[in-house]
Amino acid sequence: MATWILVLLGTLPWLLGPTAAHAVEPAWPEVQELFTRHCVICHGAGLASQGLRLDSRESVLAGGSNGPVVVAGNPDDSELMRRIRGQSLPRMPLTGPPYLNDAETALIADWIRALGAQTAADVAPADAASPPSAEPGPFSPVAAILVPRCATCHSPNGRMGPAPEGFVATSYENLLDARERAWIVPGHPLASELARRIRGQSLPRMPFDGPPYLGEEDIEIVENWIAAGAPNDQGQTAPLPVGARVRLGGTLSGRWQLDGLPLRVAPGTRIRENLSLGQRVEVRGWVESDGAIAAERIRSR
Repeated sequence: MATWILVLLGTLPWLLGPTAAHAVEPAWPEVQELFTRHCVICHGAGLASQGLRLDSRESVLAGGSNGPVVVAGNPDDSELMRRIRGQSLPRMPLTGPPYLNDAETALIADWIRALGAQTAADVAPADAASPPSAEPGPFSPVAAILVPRCATCHSPNGRMGPAPEGFVATSYENLLDARERAWIVPGHPLASELARRIRGQSLPRMPFDGPPYLGEEDIEIVENWIAAGAPNDQGQTAPLPVGARVRLGGTLSGRWQLDGLPLRVAPGTRIRENLSLGQRVEVRGWVESDGAIAAERIRSR
């Protein structure tokens, strides 16, 4: 009888099937899915912050420029878990709050814990120092600039609470969202409030925690991306947000020009005060079908 019980216990995990096994040893694809949703915008191919990529199992185990982030079998001593839990700062993901929930955090911790039951050869990749390479898409370099500097405030629950002015900078889709107003007019950097904010033409200049602000090289990367049509990482350009509202700050540089951007002024345009060249103004209007800005109101600022 005792022998029969031992045999039954030995076959119990097989009888219970993959669901029970998953509770003990989560599969890498489920962990990878979390990293893809929350982390690879900063820790992916071609833009790995601190040299750390989280887009493959091999790259996670390889660590970054500061060394390994995973201690196989010991989530509590793994820097990856300490950042996720907020024990080391800055807490990750940088776009939080919200951060990973308890179930997501436990999944990653269980995966690290399960690594300790494997052999060193199983855990360590054959070439840990050289994670798989991939060419970044057109948007990736822009994300590498904007997300670390902007998303800490411009996220649904950032440092300042809800995203200031309704502008969310945590993803490609959020940056192009023009329902409230257009921050990016694809093909037209001068008409894009995002470009004007990081240059200091529209105020307040961004990032809000500057100076230091973005360097000239980073600003040009963002502007060139907008000029190219604001493509995603698959190379698809964004449509013009025709009819979307805009609010642009800058300096009158010519007869109804804003830092070189021609404005379409009609008899119904409201022009406040007597404006002169070199004066700082705010323009409110909308995007027309050719990307031009139709001015609804121009006033001094």
